[in-house]
Amino acid sequence: MIHESVILQLQQATHATLHLLAAELAGLGLTASDINALGNLADGTPRTVSALGAAVGSRPATMTGILDRLERRGLVSRTARPGDRRAIQIELTPDGAEAAATIRRTLRALERRALADLPTEAVDGARAVLRALTEAAR
Repeated sequence: MIHESVILQLQQATHATLHLLAAELAGLGLTASDINALGNLADGTPRTVSALGAAVGSRPATMTGILDRLERRGLVSRTARPGDRRAIQIELTPDGAEAAATIRRTLRALERRALADLPTEAVDGARAVLRALTEAAR
């Protein structure tokens, strides 16, 4: 039996998921990178640029471009971090919070549809694999 690469399957699933999310969220007029950033900010917790970049898997220069777009659209603001004026903190604006909530609802609905027929143990195993791959890449 030939075992397909987990990493290649992950890339295929990621591509398919991003394509579906872009279609379902087309009304927001956001790129996949924008959706990823807002989705990671959806919990309302401000993050530094480096922390957000690590969460979304983007380099600092790429993150700057994403944040420039989101700030021009009024979805995020950049402020000095309390207690460390050298660090920049990213926060959702009210419009950004609304867009992020839409993204989170769409993500949850997609997960429910995709994972509905899987046993809890399989989903937990998938999460463990994803964590292991993430840690291996650090």
